[in-house]
Amino acid sequence: MEKNNKVLIICAMFLLFGQFLQSQSIFGKWKTIDDRTGKPKAVIDIYEKDGLMYGHVVEILEEGKENFICTKCDDERKDQPVLGMRIIDAAEHHGKGVYKGDTLFDPQQAMTFRCKIWLNPDNPDELKVRGYLAFIYRTQTWVRAEG
Repeated sequence: MEKNNKVLIICAMFLLFGQFLQSQSIFGKWKTIDDRTGKPKAVIDIYEKDGLMYGHVVEILEEGKENFICTKCDDERKDQPVLGMRIIDAAEHHGKGVYKGDTLFDPQQAMTFRCKIWLNPDNPDELKVRGYLAFIYRTQTWVRAEG
């Protein structure tokens, strides 16, 4: 095999491996799916800052709610637009790709939950997002947003 062909094959392998690693990341844009209706609601950008996980609303997908204001909120979010709002605040990595935190905010209910967030081990394009209120919990599956 020619030296140039070997270099091309190695470069192609690195590109494919890079794509694989990127698709495995918990960080990026995720489309929230309402676990009751199955319909997409918003796109959340999940990112890391100082070793902690954060997430904010970058797009609202529900028709008619694009300019949704948090009127039910009773804190600094009161009467603020949901678009741009941080809904995951300082979740910590607990090993094996699992993040836990005290702040998963649901703007529609104006409620804050404790949370556990992890990639679906069977499908890295699905994010499991579990909100806890005392001993009761609810888990949603978010899907990786394109682009």
